[in-house]
Amino acid sequence: MSNEASTLKPYKSKAGGKKEQVSEMFDNISPKYDLLNRIMTMRIDIIWRKKAIKLLKSTQPQYILDVATGTGDFAIESLRILQPYKIVGVDISAGMLEIAREKIKKEQLEGRFEVQLGDSENLQFADNTFDAVTVAFGVRNFENLEQGLAEIRRVLKPGGKAIILELSNPKTFPIKQLFHLYFHRIVPFIGRFISKDSSAYSYLPESVSKFPDGQRFASVTEKVGFETTRVMPQTFGFCTIYEATK
Repeated sequence: MSNEASTLKPYKSKAGGKKEQVSEMFDNISPKYDLLNRIMTMRIDIIWRKKAIKLLKSTQPQYILDVATGTGDFAIESLRILQPYKIVGVDISAGMLEIAREKIKKEQLEGRFEVQLGDSENLQFADNTFDAVTVAFGVRNFENLEQGLAEIRRVLKPGGKAIILELSNPKTFPIKQLFHLYFHRIVPFIGRFISKDSSAYSYLPESVSKFPDGQRFASVTEKVGFETTRVMPQTFGFCTIYEATK
C-alpha cells in the first residue's frame, strides 16, 4: 500500500494513529452516515451493493463475515439476497454498531446477523472459518492494507471468496474532472452541513484519491496470497467491485 494512503488521517491536527482517528470519525458521523451515503452517491450505492452481493449467489455461502460492517446495510442486503445461515459483522466504531443493532432489532434479525467491535487487521476468528467475506467501502480506511487483506484471506475457507466494494477514481475525460469537482468541492460541503464534522468529509475524497485502486489493488490481494482477483469497475469508474478467491 502506498505510504500516503496508510498514513492519511481524518483529523490532521490531532494526535493518534489512523485507526483510532477513523474510529472516532465514524462515531461522530454515525447518526447521519446512512443519509449522507445515499445523498453523496445519489443512491447508486444501492445498485453497486446488490451487484456485488449477487456475485456470491453461485457459491451459496452459509457463514459470512462482513468486515467494516458499519451500520449493517451491506450485511442486511446480503441476508435478503443470499439467505445464508448467519452473518457476523465486525467494525471498530461503537457508534456505527449501535445503529446496526437498532436495525437488527427492528428487522428481527437476531440470530442471523450478529455484530461485534473488532479490528479488521486483527480478526478474532480461527483460520478457514467463513465461506465468504464481504467489505463495502471499508478497505481504504485500513491502516495497513496488506495486513487487513491477509487477515481476510486467513479467515476464509479454501476456495472461498472475498467480495470488496470500494470507491475508485475515474480515469477518462470529462468524467474524471466532474468526479473531482463533485467529491472535492460539493461532498465536503454537504458533509459539513449535515454531519457537522468538516474533517470527515474532507478525508473521504482524499482517501479515495490516494487509494491504490483497480489493478494496483488486485496486485496487493495477490501479494497476500489470493489465487485470483477480478476487477470490475462500475458507473464510469466511480466504484470498483473486486472478487478475490482464496
